[in-house]
Amino acid sequence: MSSISAFMESNFRHFNARETLDAAKAWRALLEGGGTMFLTMAGAMSTAEIGVSLARMIRQDKVAAMCCTAANLEEDLFNLFNHDEYRMVPDYRDLSPQGEKALYDEGLNRVTDTCIPEGVFRQVQARMSELWRQAAESGQAKFPWEFIYALLDQPGVEELFRIPREDSWVLAAKEKGLPIYTPGWEDCTLGNIFVSEVMHGKLPHHGAIRHGTEQMEHLARWYMAMAAKKTPVGFFQIGGGIAGDFPICVVPMLIQDMEREDTPFWAYFAQIGDSTTSYGSYSGAVPNEKITWGKLDADTPRFMINSDASIVAPLIFAYVLGE
Repeated sequence: MSSISAFMESNFRHFNARETLDAAKAWRALLEGGGTMFLTMAGAMSTAEIGVSLARMIRQDKVAAMCCTAANLEEDLFNLFNHDEYRMVPDYRDLSPQGEKALYDEGLNRVTDTCIPEGVFRQVQARMSELWRQAAESGQAKFPWEFIYALLDQPGVEELFRIPREDSWVLAAKEKGLPIYTPGWEDCTLGNIFVSEVMHGKLPHHGAIRHGTEQMEHLARWYMAMAAKKTPVGFFQIGGGIAGDFPICVVPMLIQDMEREDTPFWAYFAQIGDSTTSYGSYSGAVPNEKITWGKLDADTPRFMINSDASIVAPLIFAYVLGE
């Protein structure tokens, strides 16, 4: 057994540590049994450079599809192109309002201890705007992830990379052809820019982007294809909110609304989060609650890890990879 996996086996015996190890073991078991994993991601995980470990998971076929906040989709791209311009602020807890304003005046957008320069958005904007315009004028709308993939396929784009290509999870997803669902895509920098370009008249209309209900249909057909192949699909959730709630609902939608009663439940469920059940939040709901909504079965392996995803997720990934 490799060093990280051996460390976890030896030390992760109780509480959240035990739950972390059990979730990792069950992920391995799912894959060994011919299953696959659907991964969802909220929070600022791309800014936390989760790609360093997640990209390896994707390239080694441990993840088959994803759903994330639109910010996570674009911020992996920003990091790929402009990592050298990012600024670390280790003492961010001590910043005064005046210190925050000084960062704003410098064009630095802070995410916890990391500042993303405003120029990052503008560099990507020029390339993306042309792709949007072509789609709008041709009447060939695309999903947000398809525009990202098209940008990464442009000749010479690799010359702009500022991190090793091995560390970008979006680049890995493009190479593997993974769908990346982004419900509420307009809630991101590129989504805001898209709206502004329509309002400025640079884009003729909103029709270049395929939006939420079309994403749900695409996901439903993807899930049905997995079911037809008798491939069990697990659900690994980082954080909460729409990134998790949107895709997990595909199962009850197929069973109850499409009346496909032979649709299998999700074959595994694990979540890393810090929300508390008593707050009444979806993010803090224990996995058992999902049984009542027709998302999980009574015997579905279920895990709830109350911890920091930037610490726990890479450990689980390393275990699944056998590191």
